Amino acid sequence: MNTHLLALQLMAAQGCLGAFDTIYHHELTEALPQRATARRELAIHAARATIYGVLFVGLSAWVWQGAWAWMLLALFGVEIGLTLWDFVVEDQTRLLPATERVTHTVLAINGGAFITLLMLGMPAATDAPTGFLYAPQGWLSVFLALCGVGVFVSGLRDAFAARAMPMDAAPGVRFDGPPQTVLVTGATGFIGQSLVPALLASGHRVIVLSREPRKAAWEFGGAARAVASMSDLGPAEPIDVIVNLAGARILGWRWSERRKAVLRGSRAGLSEGVVEWIARAARKPRLLINASAVGYYGIQPLGSEQVLNEASPPQAIFMSQLCQEWEAVAGRAREYGVPVALARFGVVYGHGGALPQMLLPIRLGVGGRMGTGRQRSSWIHITDLLGAMAHVWRLGPNADGAWNFTAPEHPTQLEFTQAAAAELNRPSLIPTPGWPVRLLLGEQSALLLEGAAVAPARLLASGYSFRFPTVRQAIADLV
Repeated sequence: MNTHLLALQLMAAQGCLGAFDTIYHHELTEALPQRATARRELAIHAARATIYGVLFVGLSAWVWQGAWAWMLLALFGVEIGLTLWDFVVEDQTRLLPATERVTHTVLAINGGAFITLLMLGMPAATDAPTGFLYAPQGWLSVFLALCGVGVFVSGLRDAFAARAMPMDAAPGVRFDGPPQTVLVTGATGFIGQSLVPALLASGHRVIVLSREPRKAAWEFGGAARAVASMSDLGPAEPIDVIVNLAGARILGWRWSERRKAVLRGSRAGLSEGVVEWIARAARKPRLLINASAVGYYGIQPLGSEQVLNEASPPQAIFMSQLCQEWEAVAGRAREYGVPVALARFGVVYGHGGALPQMLLPIRLGVGGRMGTGRQRSSWIHITDLLGAMAHVWRLGPNADGAWNFTAPEHPTQLEFTQAAAAELNRPSLIPTPGWPVRLLLGEQSALLLEGAAVAPARLLASGYSFRFPTVRQAIADLV
């Protein structure tokens, strides 16, 4: 077989493997754009993606000759150097799952094979006149060119995420008082990655509950103790405060009955384990802060001027019922004398979470309203979320009950888009119609196409002062 054609076929396999690694590992299971510690890794990925984009498109239908062949050798050399650097940075900053290590090994073997095959043709290519020899390979060339476009877009996403990520992601929030022992569930998620460093910096001892305790301990540099289940904590374990953040990501796969069961189990199911431990504990915690969501209130009709508060009733739809079940389980801790603060989060704006995905089309100049654009958004800056949590922490027994962790301003989706476009100096003229979102997400599309204006009435009444009360201020700080 023609060695050049075989090399291109291996490149196509490299594109498929790389797409799997990026989507499954980097985006879904590891969520690298949400990790404060992944800044350097994301920057390396962006650089490698740029090189791969050039290689996929440039080699899809052309043979590089003369001086261009030497340029191709140089690109391969830089790519190999970046790959080795990426390996070192990964081992320094996170514990890779087995599937990602296997995928990287296969990528390295396959990449080495196609580079070797291309090198076999280099003597003839370097001796030829400088230029590009057009040698299309039919659908294979088309597929390689599409891989090049895809990897280039992925590189842009990583570059934007790396640029937005601060060198020090821990907001300047203090959890005052004498040193205490704090149990945090869901600590490796977007919010937990900011909360745990803030607790440690405030002088507290932190225990994190994680299905992957080795990975969680690695995440926080060994400064936090990691356990795999509540059964790993004996009844004599002295825990002063529990912050329950655990829960599978709500926005993602369609809400099939199976997916709904997963969402319930990751919230109410895990919370049951926390309450059961409280029942056994020899010394009860002084406070349970249980994360919930403003989905508790359901959705409002488009154009509604009503502003909801902690006393507003829930609705008979899945997102509301999910929060009600979650809160009901956590609330049983009151039977054992533990105050329960039910923190209903709005969309949390930070250098991870949902905001980078919300800003990406605007950064690329293709942003605009989604659906009607009139749906209200209840949100909060990550610094204010931690600040509100520290505020509730200080209240102790008086913290019992529901709290809306939202900013005072609740813009429409169109107003958010216009504010973001103004801060990024981009247009916001290309709308996204609602029907494709409904077709793709089904019932879940209500999270994007409908909303509710939820006010932080209790936070304001108890004296909390927001650092970022408006969406324009929040976006300006984060971009």
